[in-house]
Amino acid sequence: MTDRWARAEELFRQREADRRYRRDDRAWGEHDDDGDDYYDDETTVIPRYVDDEEEEPTPPPPAPRRGGQRASAGREQAPRRAERVQPERSERPGRSQRGKRSRAASRKAAERKRRRRTIWIVGGLFALLFTGAVVFAGMKLVASFGPPEDYAGPPGPPVIVQVHDGDTSTQIAATMHEKGVVASTGAFIEAAVRNSNMNSVQPGFYAIPSRSPAAQAVAALVGKDSRVGNLVVSEGRLLHDQHDMSTGGRYDGIYRKIAEASCIGTGANQRCVTYEQLDAAGASLDLAALGVPAWAVQGVKNCPDRTRQLEGLIAAGTWDFDPSGTAEQILRQLVTASAKSYESTGLLQSGADTKLTPYETLVAASLVEREAKPQDMGKVARVIVNRLRVDQMLQFDSTVNYTLDRTEVATTDADRAQETAWNTYAMQGLPKTPIAAPSLNALRAMENPEAGPWLYFVTVDKQGTTLFTDDYQEHLRLIARAQRSGILDSSKDSGGR
Repeated sequence: MTDRWARAEELFRQREADRRYRRDDRAWGEHDDDGDDYYDDETTVIPRYVDDEEEEPTPPPPAPRRGGQRASAGREQAPRRAERVQPERSERPGRSQRGKRSRAASRKAAERKRRRRTIWIVGGLFALLFTGAVVFAGMKLVASFGPPEDYAGPPGPPVIVQVHDGDTSTQIAATMHEKGVVASTGAFIEAAVRNSNMNSVQPGFYAIPSRSPAAQAVAALVGKDSRVGNLVVSEGRLLHDQHDMSTGGRYDGIYRKIAEASCIGTGANQRCVTYEQLDAAGASLDLAALGVPAWAVQGVKNCPDRTRQLEGLIAAGTWDFDPSGTAEQILRQLVTASAKSYESTGLLQSGADTKLTPYETLVAASLVEREAKPQDMGKVARVIVNRLRVDQMLQFDSTVNYTLDRTEVATTDADRAQETAWNTYAMQGLPKTPIAAPSLNALRAMENPEAGPWLYFVTVDKQGTTLFTDDYQEHLRLIARAQRSGILDSSKDSGGR
């Protein structure tokens, strides 16, 4: 009984030891990728219990006692209730799970290897880019200590450079570089800083030799001969040339002025748009290509002489155009800019009092420009409106002179008898087109005429004194006064003025 109890106690202690120190994989947080809860340790031993009735194997003889005493040979040995057995390898549970664990571990190891390789590659690329940036910055720093790139010369053919209103030296330098005039903006700016005349550069177009050393490019820009495409149109100027009856001198028309302003280069290399080219381009039926504004299209189409159809659409003033363009392109620039100038006065909103369209207002303003001094423009505008309202001929000498090559203040009976689309002695109403380039003052006067009953006006002395009346007999007396003062030739009629 004692031996049997001892063996049972030994077996209990063994079980407790196994339970207490048995590895629990779930405590270690290890899980198979396939979802198994845990893997059994390879050293786990599963106990096998034996029935009491089973035959126990003969236990080994007990160890000899101290002092040479031996246990009684006849003492019955109590059979052990159970013994630990090592299961066959083929019977071990969890083998498939261990295989899955091995494959998962291999995959994780391969993934870690790939991550390490990716990190090295990214790190290498970053290092390469950083090195390149450092080298580039170093090169720029080294270059900044040297002089900016510049042409050595000689200069090439001229190119057209435009300076806009408000441009700084830096912006002008950028334009020069884009046009191929200078090798770098830095070289131009350095040269511009050293030239005090840069402050006097005006907006406009300039012909500057290409591939110029920066100092020469700046000198050309501030020089008086480089400005091109700069046109000054005086008030009352016509498109075509006329000649003075008394002196025979030529009064240059707008086309002549444009041709002179369009020249680029010098000597045999000079190129200009000619008077004849402009005259032909101005007669084009493609009004959109000429920049004719919508409010003037119908009036231009009604012009019986195509060479005069743009009359009045190039306004008085100072204009800049690109002379490198064709004759048609140059006219388009000027007509478009002039239309914007006219519209700035309120032309499109006028006509409530005068009952005139914007184009008719422009035509009437050209008469005011040719007939009146600035201080009398409002009154002359009222005379035009009053005569149109009562269906009275305007009878202005300026409309007779418009189609004549040779002109003078007073006109002859023969001149006034010629029936044209502009002669207001031979027709009712306004001329078909403007007869000159009106000033903005004349246009404003026609948009808002001065109030009054006047139907007639005459300039009576050389100081330009002009008198107005609504009485025809008084008008005749004023004409006689003008003749006595030498303003009018008594052999010529002053007409309805």
